[in-house]
Amino acid sequence: MSQKLLQVDRLTTGYRTQTGHMVEVIRNVSLEMHEGETLGLVGESGSGKTTFGMALMGYLRPGGQVMAGTVRFDGVEIFGLGPNELRKLRGKRMAVVPQSASLSLTPTMRVGDQIAEVLTVHVGLSGSELSERLLELLTQVHLPQVAELARRYPHELSGGQLQRVAIAMGLAAAPELLVLDEPTTGLDVTTQAHILDLLRELQEHFGMAMLYISHDIGAIARVSDRLAVMYTGQIVEDGPIEEVFGRPVHPYTRGLLSSVPRVSYAGLPRAMDGRPPAPGEHEVGCSFAPRCTFADETCTTIDPTLEPIDPDAKIAHLVHCHHWQRVVASEDFGEMQDLKARTKKAVELEPLIELTEVDITYAKRGLGAFLRRLRGVPEPPMTVSDFTLTIHRGETVALVGESGSGKSTIVRTIAGLLPPRAGRIRYGDQDLTTKVERRPIEIRRKIQMVFQHPEASLNPRHTTKQIIDAPLRLFFKTDREQRLERSASLLEEVRLSPRYLEWYPGQLSGGEKQRVAIARAFAAEPELVLCDEVTSALDVSVQAAVLDLLAGLQADRGVSYLFISHDLAIVRAIADRVVVLYQGRMCEVGPVERIYAPPFHPYTETLLAAVAEPVPGARARLLAKDVQEAEPPARGCCFQRRCPRRVGSICDEETPPWRVAVEGHLISCHIPLDELRESQVDLISTSSI
Repeated sequence: MSQKLLQVDRLTTGYRTQTGHMVEVIRNVSLEMHEGETLGLVGESGSGKTTFGMALMGYLRPGGQVMAGTVRFDGVEIFGLGPNELRKLRGKRMAVVPQSASLSLTPTMRVGDQIAEVLTVHVGLSGSELSERLLELLTQVHLPQVAELARRYPHELSGGQLQRVAIAMGLAAAPELLVLDEPTTGLDVTTQAHILDLLRELQEHFGMAMLYISHDIGAIARVSDRLAVMYTGQIVEDGPIEEVFGRPVHPYTRGLLSSVPRVSYAGLPRAMDGRPPAPGEHEVGCSFAPRCTFADETCTTIDPTLEPIDPDAKIAHLVHCHHWQRVVASEDFGEMQDLKARTKKAVELEPLIELTEVDITYAKRGLGAFLRRLRGVPEPPMTVSDFTLTIHRGETVALVGESGSGKSTIVRTIAGLLPPRAGRIRYGDQDLTTKVERRPIEIRRKIQMVFQHPEASLNPRHTTKQIIDAPLRLFFKTDREQRLERSASLLEEVRLSPRYLEWYPGQLSGGEKQRVAIARAFAAEPELVLCDEVTSALDVSVQAAVLDLLAGLQADRGVSYLFISHDLAIVRAIADRVVVLYQGRMCEVGPVERIYAPPFHPYTETLLAAVAEPVPGARARLLAKDVQEAEPPARGCCFQRRCPRRVGSICDEETPPWRVAVEGHLISCHIPLDELRESQVDLISTSSI
């Protein structure tokens, strides 16, 4: 048995409100971690996962304090250390990979300099030794052209690349404990699969312990030895990963597991009823009782204790529930719902928006571009090239592909934030090739966007009420009282209490911020909503509720969606059609069910093979190399360098033809469809193997 590295004993933390009342956030948590162990920590947004992870390193939010209990790292009480001692411990023996790499990296520093700072301060490297270690770290996390990438600024990297940089920074000093706070949130399936394999490999090599915080239960299953489930700041279940997945004994754990979408099913699980209480709302009894089908008077009056289900087990399986035996005996694991079936889904033939042969680039025109041409420097390839797509009224079209494939770029262009270099975009009789400020206000109202990172899109100095009120004031002639009533109604639609109207973004969890961003978009009553990873920051239960909300709004109002997601299970549940993109080039397009069955484009096959169902210890099938290409090839197939089914020089020299699998299902590939069918299997049925 390995040595105990971390011991948390009855830890309770909280903060004081403006009225002087102490609100508990972490409540009476006891937990141990051993050297080399990976502990997964799951729970809905606002359950206290991140607060607990930061508390292990001695971090508390401003105004926060330890109300009771201790945290010991290698026998040393964390909250007994002074500021200088804590600084020496953090980064050297303990490190963190934060949830949003784009916000955790300094925007005015090159990424290489930021990693070098860790190596200088905590490892004491300098000169050539420092440079070698820096490039080695970037190579370990599988970034391309590391010498050049180290000189770039954070805004010049994709989301997946930024996350890899953050992981490299966390690993720089070879810590004994690495706290990972949603490290793969927002990453595409292949990048996530490689990152998870990399973390497992590094963990085994260095023997470090990892606390893996995530709402992605599939990711947790693939890297963790043990699973702890948190609800309202308490650990409600803790045990070996195989045992908790195979026999969940707390009703909340069972609810979470039954809410996980699976790529092998076309539907989406139903969300748990109700919502978690806000900090300070719960007073007596089990905090999950209001949402629990097993609750009785005992649950509402007496708080359970965390106790083992088998006192003789070598590795304890603990549960915080009065009636866990009844939970085990129950066979109710929820049911799948077909989001498309519950909407009208009579997609009108009338086009809502049409994109024709659109080219998009971030390269700027002007004197600099002219001088580069005079020096014979070739113009960089288009970020998006020859993109053609029609979205109909009431239709959901999904864009899928790895980070850097151009999905967000297309959405930004439709939104008017990045004008195209060539091609045509029409919304009815309106030309949308202009910037958003030149568009009529009615068009601006009809096209709304929900951004990937709510932290960057919500004004930190505005309350939730002010944020939602802005589009209501801009687009509608209503008085203050009507707007307030509408704002409260919108919050309830996205499963937030109206009490959140007075809260600022900094007081909200990541999932709560995303729900506020969704409410703001729908306040304008749009016709087309551009959804850029709208569920990537949400836990599985809220995710199901938000997708159900999107489907309901589509049924009621006929709204259309252009939906970006790295989660192929969600795409299968909500989309009518799917466009598969690689390096800004269309590889495959067709009805959603056709995309998920052979024949596939080799890139689509690669994406589907990388998906692992939430099965403990399962590993994805990685068909293509883990390479983040800086730009597409000058000619030939865009996927030629990584293709597992490459057929020869024709892939390098000639643009692949579009092949028609069935009406509406097109594949851009040199391989004949018959050969693709013969060489491919139904990956949906084998994705968990």
